[in-house]
Amino acid sequence: MANIINLDRVSKGYGAAGQLLTDVSLGLDDDARIGIVGLNGAGKSTLLRMLAKTEEPDSGRVTHRRDLRVASLPQTLTLAGEATVRDVVLGTAWLPQSMGAEHEWAGDAGVRTILDGLGMGYLGLDTPVGPMSGGERRRVALAALLVRQSDLLILDEPTNHLDVAGVDWLAKHLLTRRGALLVVTHDRWFLDAVCTMTWEVVDQQVHTYEGGYAAWVLARAERQRVAAAVEARRQNLLRKEIAWLRRGPPARTSKPKFRIDAANELIADVPPVRDTVSLQRLATTRLGKQVYDLEQVQLNAGPKSIFQDLTWQVGPGDRIAVLGANGAGKTTLLRLLAGVTKPDGGRLVTGSTVRPAFLSQELKELPGQLRLLEAVEEVAKRVKLGDRELSAGQLAEVFGFTDKRIWTPVSDLSGGERRRLQLLRLLATEPNVLLLDEPTNDLDTDTLAALEDLLDSWPGTMVVASHDRYLVERVTDTVYGMFGDGRLVHLPGGIDEYLARVSAPGAVPTVAKTGAPSTAPGLSAGELRQAKKDLARLERQMEKLSDREAKINESLAEHGSNYDKLIELEAQLKAVQQEKAEAEEAWLELAEQVSEN
Repeated sequence: MANIINLDRVSKGYGAAGQLLTDVSLGLDDDARIGIVGLNGAGKSTLLRMLAKTEEPDSGRVTHRRDLRVASLPQTLTLAGEATVRDVVLGTAWLPQSMGAEHEWAGDAGVRTILDGLGMGYLGLDTPVGPMSGGERRRVALAALLVRQSDLLILDEPTNHLDVAGVDWLAKHLLTRRGALLVVTHDRWFLDAVCTMTWEVVDQQVHTYEGGYAAWVLARAERQRVAAAVEARRQNLLRKEIAWLRRGPPARTSKPKFRIDAANELIADVPPVRDTVSLQRLATTRLGKQVYDLEQVQLNAGPKSIFQDLTWQVGPGDRIAVLGANGAGKTTLLRLLAGVTKPDGGRLVTGSTVRPAFLSQELKELPGQLRLLEAVEEVAKRVKLGDRELSAGQLAEVFGFTDKRIWTPVSDLSGGERRRLQLLRLLATEPNVLLLDEPTNDLDTDTLAALEDLLDSWPGTMVVASHDRYLVERVTDTVYGMFGDGRLVHLPGGIDEYLARVSAPGAVPTVAKTGAPSTAPGLSAGELRQAKKDLARLERQMEKLSDREAKINESLAEHGSNYDKLIELEAQLKAVQQEKAEAEEAWLELAEQVSEN
């Protein structure tokens, strides 16, 4: 196969209509059968005219193979009123310019066959075209193209004014015709019947797809679904992350003012990560007024006393984090709430509507003989989580299991995947109370982001024991601390207050696995002062670089037609952006060191 037409970086626009095509490059094979689709006004007819060389592009080049015969049916045409059907179809009364004055090759019988097929059998060859309707004239002109041989047939809305039989006949006729075909039509059946490739004119570009209309619809829908899903998920998570970073607990380190201002602009119209009032109302509806009431509870872990006289209440919609050193008894507390163990003294009252789900640190026995999707569907095929209803497959997708992975045998899953599956199966039971013991273990960052996003709209009670500060501050509203003294202490200041308490003089040290008090390397007083000065210097440097970047961008807009100047400005912009990136990296590293002291 060889190209008979090539478009090289073709652009075309009109004053009122604006730009239709920009830098379009295409090739057309000698046996191509292409349907062209797109919105009205997208540039389909314009593309056909440039392909036929009846209209020149504003820029770029259209080249034809030598001696290429092009037959084109435009949307509008003019026929002399005194001309007869014979004159138009067999003579030279109307011919596309590119066809030339070609001698007739078909006799009266051939013409009659084509006219009959197009629903014009009632016309005589000597009938004048002057009194005819517009639709009749178009069909006569179409017949003129079909009786002649051509290397490329270009048809713009050929099915207009044809009935079902006429469309069917035209499709069959074109399938037997040699040469290339380009057609613009709104008749979807016709596109499927005739075309083996589809060009979509959209956003000043031409996208190519294999197959006819149905194949194009499926391909486009899948492309848009994937792109929309990915972008929506990315934008949603990004905006919520920005909102949390700005509205969450006080920053761990000082933040440069220009970054705070940028964050404020980004989240000016972003609602809070969670609609706490609505979730509280939904949780009360699901749970009633009572979840857990602990009265003077004594709780031991073997010989060790965890709580001596604990009175505590957990209500509907509470989102509670429990902090404490390893061995402080967080897991023991969760096991008590889950009903796995009983208090050693006092009284625990659990609401009658409570349906808890306990995610322990141990990987529970999973059905290794089942495939992943089957293991989820064993619990539930559809799951309602807050205002979202998901199928088992959709829930699996939320946790990073692709279409292929959901058919993997459970016995072949990695440790992290089994952890995700364990959480999936828990959520599939549609609990109204979640008890999560170190839920971030073995989960990657993408899965964690998806889990946090899911929990944002989950209307139930949640108690989380975790060392993951990000998760705690993101998904919980209230923090309690366990300091090894038999108490559960409310911490209004969150993790910052917990850290202040454990680092205060006389506080019980956090015990590491070696049994020694944990320590972290720090800076001396002099080094800390210098680091803070360097942070301020870097912030000033980044502000200046941001100003320079903005000015260069303004200059780029002003010198859009000066090629040499654009090259110079783009080099400057690249250098400034590189310097800014290096300064930001240095600031982040230094800020982390300062935050640890």
